[in-house]
Amino acid sequence: MALPLLPGNSFNRNLGKEKFHKSQHFGYCNKVAMIDAEKPGIGGEPLLGQNLKPKYSVFPRGIGSDAPSWVAFDKQVLSFDAYFQEVITERREETYRIRQCKIYFYLEDDTIQVVEPQVKNSGIPQGTIVRRHRIPLPPPYDEEYYKVDHFNINKEVVFYATPYKIINCDQFTRNFLTKLGVRLNPPGCVPEDAYSTMRKREQDAMKPLRPYDRFDTLKQFLEHDRHVLRFYCIWDDTSSMYGDLRDLILHYYLADDTVEILEVIPKNAGRDAVPVFLHRGKLPKYGPLKLHRPGEIAARTVLNVFGPMGHGGRYLIDNLKTGAVHHEIYKDCDLAIGATINLLGRKIILCDCDPYTKEFYKTKYGIEDFTPLQCRPPPPPRVERKFPPYTGFGSEEDSLCSCLSVVPKPPQKDFRKFMEKDRRGLESNVLRFAAKLVTDNPIDKERTFIISFFLSDDTILVYEPPQRNSGVLGGKFLERSQVRKPGQEIFKSEMSEYFKAQDLFVGAKVLFNCHHFMLVDADDYAFTYMEKNSDEFPVADISSIIIKLREAGASKSREIKQLFAGSDPGNTNVIAYDQFRNLITRISDGNLCEHEIMTLGRNYGVRDTGEVDLNVLLAVAQEQLKRKAFENFSKLTDVFMYNDREKNGLLPAQEVRTIFKAFRVPLEDDLLRTLISRFEGEHGQVCYQKLTSGLNWREKCPAVCQTPIQHDEDWSGKPSTHIVKQVSYLLLLEDLFGLQD
Repeated sequence: MALPLLPGNSFNRNLGKEKFHKSQHFGYCNKVAMIDAEKPGIGGEPLLGQNLKPKYSVFPRGIGSDAPSWVAFDKQVLSFDAYFQEVITERREETYRIRQCKIYFYLEDDTIQVVEPQVKNSGIPQGTIVRRHRIPLPPPYDEEYYKVDHFNINKEVVFYATPYKIINCDQFTRNFLTKLGVRLNPPGCVPEDAYSTMRKREQDAMKPLRPYDRFDTLKQFLEHDRHVLRFYCIWDDTSSMYGDLRDLILHYYLADDTVEILEVIPKNAGRDAVPVFLHRGKLPKYGPLKLHRPGEIAARTVLNVFGPMGHGGRYLIDNLKTGAVHHEIYKDCDLAIGATINLLGRKIILCDCDPYTKEFYKTKYGIEDFTPLQCRPPPPPRVERKFPPYTGFGSEEDSLCSCLSVVPKPPQKDFRKFMEKDRRGLESNVLRFAAKLVTDNPIDKERTFIISFFLSDDTILVYEPPQRNSGVLGGKFLERSQVRKPGQEIFKSEMSEYFKAQDLFVGAKVLFNCHHFMLVDADDYAFTYMEKNSDEFPVADISSIIIKLREAGASKSREIKQLFAGSDPGNTNVIAYDQFRNLITRISDGNLCEHEIMTLGRNYGVRDTGEVDLNVLLAVAQEQLKRKAFENFSKLTDVFMYNDREKNGLLPAQEVRTIFKAFRVPLEDDLLRTLISRFEGEHGQVCYQKLTSGLNWREKCPAVCQTPIQHDEDWSGKPSTHIVKQVSYLLLLEDLFGLQD
């Protein structure tokens, strides 16, 4: 029994307390000021009637997900079928009304929404009854909110003094509550009321005893919307004055069996450009139709069977449709190639159709023959335009332009080819060859010429380097121009053929203006360019050369191996280039030209392993990155810094190479591997900041802007220092005959 509230009888509850702090109830959520009503009182003690949330879950650790509720239960909603009873006043027919609704419980934030499905012609504003929010429990527990534990079938919940009886739920809700351990009650039913019974009786009475015929075309519209058959037609109007054959296009719309016809008016036909020949509509088979009087054609016919209305008579709808007028219209089954249709008195012949129409008839009707019908006579043969022969004044292109127009215009050059093959950076796009004159004159035999072929406009320049005490003045031997191939008539109507880049290679004999030249060598740029574009230059295609050599030595593989082994007494698997050339010439029986043999030597040659300058490697890499327009250096540096966990500016070489491959940096694999090894320090760590700054062609340019394989401006035809001196014949034998002893 409590003590009376008298002096000396009251107990101080603060005795023994150590915490007297007050909880902070004010805060911000998404920059909105809010009050947290679940905070405890002074000293952390709960307020009167307050139930604090437990600090720990009732489920053991490891069961369920550690994700927050708004992530774990995102887009998961419990759905319950319920009803509530509405009181009706001042109405004699009914005193209450049962209204069905849906209760949605959102698991992510324990919010509740009540929605009443709309009933047709109910006269009641329906839809959302309770908007989505957390709903408090009824008094005296109105400080708490509804949770998932408060819901079950055949259970009543009260939302703002309105009781809702839950009668059922969907399958997802059943499974979810079952997993929570809730024993679900059996489903209930909705009680009947006077209003629902009356509406059901009225709806049953509104159904006609003799239903009208319904012409439902919705299915056809949904299946064939935007599906159109297209036929190419001919209308023979030659019987009329100034008539001729008219080209038409017929569109048949499968959605509603309507037809539209367009006319194709050619240029300079002299007719007005009419957009539509026949507007879209149903096309009758037997036209033209007579003009009916108003009311003559109607959807329904009414029969007076029992006299006039008002004297016991009534009307009846004619179900037999005795007075109906039927018009046959064209359907898709009536259209085919070669068929003739009646277009309001005009005979239209269907000549052809588009691929979709062919596929439609092949699928639906199994038609396989779609041979187009030739209704027009074949066009007359086109008269070939002949030009007068070349006069000899100026170039052939200039003389031809004077025949194409009244006012002569200068000949148009291939501008795209010029932009692609013009000199750009380290790429000169000039192929240079060393040549000798084919002559019996001993003085001319010693002369050396440089033949330069410019890829931008297919012009050729012949230059003779001056030689001391030779008695011959050097300089330009042939001005830069296109060189005509020999054996062609000069004064002719057709254009002459000129030398192309594919006609020049080491070992080729060419005739330039009555001078025979033998191409004996080429600079390294020419060899490299031809090997990179081996699809245009067959003599530099190593795969085709290997095939030729394999076919020539297929029957004597053992002898070929013995020949190479005899040329290498020390078993070093390497022989000199001169020995290699003589052996290849002997094996191929002279079927390989000199350029193809040199391509073999370059491919299987033993290069000097001299170390290349780092600036040269950076120049080559920057040139490749600039050509491919790679500028993503900032993001590349960010990824390096992100993977650098120790923040010391170093990463393993393999990880650096992986990041470069992930960014698809357009560098060759051997060049990338060499660059990474140059910036590699101790323990296989690479300084990625120096590497990326050296590759950044936007901000930094290396001191040396030359490539190992460059266009040497001062090349005089002498062998370069990087010429192949030794060849590894073992690799060649493996590619020819496989890995055999």
